Amino acid sequence: MKIFRFGPKGQEKSGIIIDDKKFDVSGSGIIYDEDFFGNIEKQETLEKYIEQNANNLPIVDDSVRIGAPLTRPGKIVCVGLNFDDHVKETGLEQQPEPIMFIKANQSFSGPEDGIMQPNGATKLDWETELCFIIGKKANNVTEEEAMDHVYGFALMNDVTERAFQTERGGTWDKGKGCDTFAPVGPFIATKEEIKDVDNLRIWLKLNGELMQDGTTQDFIYRIPKLISYLSQFMSFLPGDIISTGSPAGSGMGKTPQIWLKPGDVIEYGIEGLGSTTQKILPFERN
Repeated sequence: MKIFRFGPKGQEKSGIIIDDKKFDVSGSGIIYDEDFFGNIEKQETLEKYIEQNANNLPIVDDSVRIGAPLTRPGKIVCVGLNFDDHVKETGLEQQPEPIMFIKANQSFSGPEDGIMQPNGATKLDWETELCFIIGKKANNVTEEEAMDHVYGFALMNDVTERAFQTERGGTWDKGKGCDTFAPVGPFIATKEEIKDVDNLRIWLKLNGELMQDGTTQDFIYRIPKLISYLSQFMSFLPGDIISTGSPAGSGMGKTPQIWLKPGDVIEYGIEGLGSTTQKILPFERN
């Protein structure tokens, strides 16, 4: 199953994708929130609604805005330096255990809503990543049981302001949690939809030029390891997002380095999880 949300900001409705066509399933009353991801009965209700209304589900026109595929998550936890080639290009030091950081909830945004350059930013960068959505509370789980806690997978961009991240002291979070820095979508694919999550192409183009072209085969730490490791430090609840790191090709790793600026356009995607296009926007105080 592939689920998505559509409509104006703050008024998104629930949808589903069948054979690459988008349908409105808001009539089911289902909302893609924490309760949905952690409630098998609600997921079954949606499946029954789709089955019973298969011939008359309203079609969502391609002109309609696509929002983030779930309501704002409880938390967004990310893993840094999870690809060898990315570690080498950044010049940062790989640690003996996975690096983790948390993005502010205000960074969560839709896949087509634009990425806003923060006030004072000078080194705005991209990182295409595979993320997954928790479907069952995870606390100190083993690697063997870890995938039982995953609902599905989605495309995310771990947008980063490198000067904030590396030149302003303290933790990485300063450069990771700015508004619009965690666009997710266009949809969530349930884990049954993705046959081999460890063999997916990841790519990004900047103004039409290919910058990232990697594969999840190159994970340093694979998803079961990440879930088991991270769940030692905090409980993960249904609807929480964990992002798994980015392959080489970031602006930081280029020679000379390349930084995003207002007016730039990035197009990026992951095999099986769709693609999207984002425009870089100037700072605006909301």
